[in-house]
Amino acid sequence: MCRVPGAPPRILPPLALMLLAALQQAPIKAACEDMSCKTGFPEDVHSAVVSRSVHGGQPLLNVGFRSCDGNKKIHFGSSEPEDFRVGEDGVVYAERSFQLSAEPTEFVVSAQDKETQQEWQMRVKLTPEPAFTGASEKDQRKIEEIIFPWQQYKHSSPLKRQKRDWVIPPINLPENSKGPFPQELVRIRSDRDKSLSLRYSVTGPGADQPPTGIFIINPISGQLSVTKPLDREQIASFHLRAHAVDVNGNQVENPIDIVINVIDMNDNRPEFLHQVWNGTVPEGSKPGTYVMTVTAIDADDPNAQNGMLRYRILSQAPSSPSPNMFTINNETGDIITVAAGLDREKVQQYTLIIQATDMEGNPTYGLSNTATAVIAVTDVNDNPPEFTAMTFYGEVPENRMDVIVANLTVTDKDQPHTPAWNALYRMTGGDPTGRFTILTDPNSNDGLVTVVKPIDFETNRMFVLTVAAENQVPLAKGIQHPPQSTATVSITVIDVNESPYFVPNPKVVRQEEGLMAGSMLTTFTAQDPDRYMQQTSLRYSKLSDPANWLKIDPINGQITTTAVLDRESIYVQNNMYNATFLASDNGIPPMSGTGTLQIYLLDINDNAPQVHPKEATTCETLQPNAINITAVDPDIDPNAGPFAFELPDTPASIKRNWTIVRISGDHAQLSLRIRFLEAGIYDVPIVITDSGNPHASSTSLLKVKVCQCDINGDCTDVDRIVGAGLGTGAIIAILLCIIILLILVLMFVVWMKRRDKERQAKQLLIDPEDDVRDNILKYDEEGGGEEDQDYDLSQLQQPDTVEPDAIKPVGIRRLDERPIHAEPQYPVRSAAPHPGDIGDFINEGLKAADNDPTAPPYDSLLVFDYEGSGSTAGSLSSLNSSSSGGEQDYDYLNDWGPRFKKLADMYGGGDD
Repeated sequence: MCRVPGAPPRILPPLALMLLAALQQAPIKAACEDMSCKTGFPEDVHSAVVSRSVHGGQPLLNVGFRSCDGNKKIHFGSSEPEDFRVGEDGVVYAERSFQLSAEPTEFVVSAQDKETQQEWQMRVKLTPEPAFTGASEKDQRKIEEIIFPWQQYKHSSPLKRQKRDWVIPPINLPENSKGPFPQELVRIRSDRDKSLSLRYSVTGPGADQPPTGIFIINPISGQLSVTKPLDREQIASFHLRAHAVDVNGNQVENPIDIVINVIDMNDNRPEFLHQVWNGTVPEGSKPGTYVMTVTAIDADDPNAQNGMLRYRILSQAPSSPSPNMFTINNETGDIITVAAGLDREKVQQYTLIIQATDMEGNPTYGLSNTATAVIAVTDVNDNPPEFTAMTFYGEVPENRMDVIVANLTVTDKDQPHTPAWNALYRMTGGDPTGRFTILTDPNSNDGLVTVVKPIDFETNRMFVLTVAAENQVPLAKGIQHPPQSTATVSITVIDVNESPYFVPNPKVVRQEEGLMAGSMLTTFTAQDPDRYMQQTSLRYSKLSDPANWLKIDPINGQITTTAVLDRESIYVQNNMYNATFLASDNGIPPMSGTGTLQIYLLDINDNAPQVHPKEATTCETLQPNAINITAVDPDIDPNAGPFAFELPDTPASIKRNWTIVRISGDHAQLSLRIRFLEAGIYDVPIVITDSGNPHASSTSLLKVKVCQCDINGDCTDVDRIVGAGLGTGAIIAILLCIIILLILVLMFVVWMKRRDKERQAKQLLIDPEDDVRDNILKYDEEGGGEEDQDYDLSQLQQPDTVEPDAIKPVGIRRLDERPIHAEPQYPVRSAAPHPGDIGDFINEGLKAADNDPTAPPYDSLLVFDYEGSGSTAGSLSSLNSSSSGGEQDYDYLNDWGPRFKKLADMYGGGDD
C-alpha cells in the first residue's frame, strides 16, 4: 500500500488485494516514485527513547529532514542550545552530559533554508529507556504479539479493552546482529482481523522514510522484521508507527507507536581528540600542581561499560630526576605532578605516553588507544646574573660622548631572552656627576658602559665605577642566591689635543662710529686648555668680517680697523656688528677654535636729515590742502628728531610763495602763502635741522606739482603739468630716440659719401698739362706720406697761373684739386712775392697760415703752393745740374740737423 503520511486511506481494487496477499513475505515499501515530494520534517512530533545518562557529544537521533531539492543548504537549530545541538546532517547531539528525568524531555528542532530563509519546525520528545533486564538472547528473540488495541490479561478476568492510544514498551535490538535476515521482531495483529480482512503497514524513519527498508512488515500477518544489522553509533533508536486498514483502505485501528532501541556493543575503540597534547608546568612546581588534561571519546554508549574510559600513563621520558614525575586522573584525564625536582636547566621537556581504555579500563575485554603528552618545563627566575670578572677595564678619549668604553659580561642559567634572563645594570658608586650610563645589549645581555657627558683630562684622569646586575624580574620565592651581582669598572681618560677657546665668547666692544682706519680697537685672545702638552703660542686669523673693517694681529690678537666704522652700514644690525676670528694651535692633529667679536656702535651725528617724499602735488589756489612732509635721518636719538623745518631766504620767491609749519617732531606741512600760484612744477628747497650736538642740517629739494583743482581738491590738469615738466623716464626715452635718429643720419651720410667717391673714381680724367708725375697710384693704405693724403696740388702753382675754376671744362677736374663748393667769405691772403730763398718762403707761408682765420688746425692737412710745370720757383732738378755752381757754400745745411748733414757733405764736400 502506498500512501502519503497524513493522507486518508483510499480503497484498493481487488487485484491489488490479491497482489498484497501473494507478497506476504516481501517488505512493503513505498512505490509512489512518481508522487510529488514535500520538503520538511516527516512529522510534527518525533519521539525517541534514549538512555537515562546522556554524555556530552553523544548522538541522540536523526531528525530525518527531507529536502526534495538536494542543492538546498539547510541550517538546523535547537530551542535548547545549551543542552542539544543539531549537526548539518540532521543528527541531534547532546551538548553536555546530564541525566534524563522520568518525564519526557521536549525541545523544538528548526530547519531554515539559507537562501530563501524558509523555516520548518518539529517538536522532539525524548523518553528515557527502561532499565536493561539482562534477559538472554533466546528470550529476546521470542516473538511478541501486539494486538490492536493492546490487551492486557490479569489472572482469569475477561478481556478488557484498553485505550487505543496505549504506548507499548520499546523493543530492544542489539547492534551488529549477524542475522539471519530478515529477522522477525514482533507481530502486530488487530482483534478485528477475524471479522475483517485487514492489511498492516509500518511508517517512520527506517521503514518508508530514510533510511528506508530497514524495517518491513508482512501486510497480511503483521510480522515486523529487520532486514540488516543496526549500528547504534549511527541511529540509537527508531520510532515507527503501525497501521491497520481494511481492504478498502479505511483505517480500522488507531496507529500504534513502536520504539526500537539499538542496544550498544563494544565495537569502537577510544579516540583521543588530539594525537599530541602540549602542556606546560613551571620549574620547581610542588607535587599536586595541575599540568594539563587529555581527553578521549568512545563512540559506544558512554553510560555503559562499552563507553566508560579510563586513563593511565604508560611511559615517561626522560626518567630523571624520578621516573614518576607525573600522574593522571584515570577518569578525567587530568595530569598533575607527583614529585618535586622539576628543573628547566636540567630537563626542559617531558614526553608521556597516555593510554585510554574502555570497559572501565578492563585490560582483558576493553579496547584501548594511545596518545602523546608533551610537557614543557617553563622557566622561573631561580638563577641571578653573575659577572664573569670582578673588575672590568676601559678607556675613553677626553671630550668624547656616546662612546662605549667597557663591556660587562654576565652569565645566567635561566632561559635566554626571557625576563628571568634579561639583565639590568646600574651604577652604585664612582660617578657622582653622572657622566656614565650602562645599557643592556638585547642580544648578548652584556652591559655597555657609555659616556654621556664629556670628560676633561685636566680634571679627571681615571674613574673607578661600582656596578650591579640583576634580572628584569625578581627571583622566585625560596631561592637562596643573592638577587644581584657586583663588580668594578676601571676607566682611564686619554689626553687629546683640545681646541683653543676665546674668553669671553662672544666679546662685546662699545665704540662710537666714525673710528678712522688704522685705529686700535681691542685685543681678542684665546686660551689653550691643554696643560700637559707641549704647545707653542696660538695663531690668530680672521674668519668672517662682512664689511672688511677689521684685521687681527696673528701673534697677540690685537684688532685694528681698516676702514671707517659706520653704524648706518647695511652690515650693522641693531647697532651691532659681528666679526668672527680663528685661533689655531700646532698640536697633533692641529686644533682650532672660533670666537665672535661684537662691536656695539654708538651713534654720532654724521648724517643730515632729508625730506620725504621727494615729490608732492598741491592746488594753485589757497586751499586747505597742505603738503605733509617727513624728515628722515639715518641717525638715531638724540642725533635725529625732533627736527626743525624752515624755508631758505634765497631766492626770495620761496618765502613769498610758500610757508612751512612743523606739526610734530618728524613731520611738517608745506602750503601756499599766496592766494594763487600758476600751475606748473616748482622746486621748493627746505632746510631741515636735527637735534644732534652739534646740529646737522641739509637743504632738500621738494618737487611740487601745482595744478588746477576741482571742488573736491583733485587735480584736473595733471596731463598738462606732466607735459610741462617731463619726468626722468620720459627725458631718457626722448634722448634715446634722438641718439638713434642721429646714428641713422650719420650712417646715411657715410653711405652717400662712399657712393660719391666710388662714382668719382670711375670718372677720373687726368689733365696732361697739369700732370707733372708719370703716374698717380691710389692705394688702400693708412699712414703717413703724401700718397695717403687727398692733397690739392693746385695750391703749389703760382697764384698768377692758376686758372679760375669757371673756365675749366666740366668732367676733366682732377681728384686732387679743390672740391667744387662755395668758398667761405673770408679775406683772401695776398700773394707774397717770390722769395729768392726757400727758407724765407716757408717762413712767410707759416706766418700767413698762422694769421689766416680760415687756416685749418695744426694737426690738419696743410696745403702749399704747387711746384711743377709753370711754377715761378723753378724745378728742384736744378740742384743736380752742372750750372749750379760748385762755388756755392752749403755749410749752413749742417745747422739744419742730421738729416741735412749728408746733403751738405754731398754738395759742399769739395773733391769728395
